[in-house]
Formats: sequence, structure tokens, C-alpha cells
Amino acid sequence: MNLHITLAPLISLIAGVLILLMPRLLNLIVAIYLIAIGLIGIFGIRF
Repeated sequence: MNLHITLAPLISLIAGVLILLMPRLLNLIVAIYLIAIGLIGIFGIRF
């Protein structure tokens, strides 16, 4: 069986869990998420 996971959904899942565990980090997590998704989009990184 071949398992293929893209990076954006994995980052979203990790960010969601961190926000649930530590709601005070919401601004930081959202900022990091947006920067990561932007860099992935600009450079076309595929995992």
C-alpha cells in the first residue's frame, strides 16, 4: 500500500491540535501556518 500525504493538510492538522491544546498561541500558529503555505505555494514544494 502506498500512502501519500501532502504537506498543507498535515500542517493544518498540527496547527489545529496546537490551538486546541494552547489557545493563547493562536496568533503565532496562524502566522506560521500562513507563511508556510505561502512559501509552499511560491516554491511549488511537493511532498
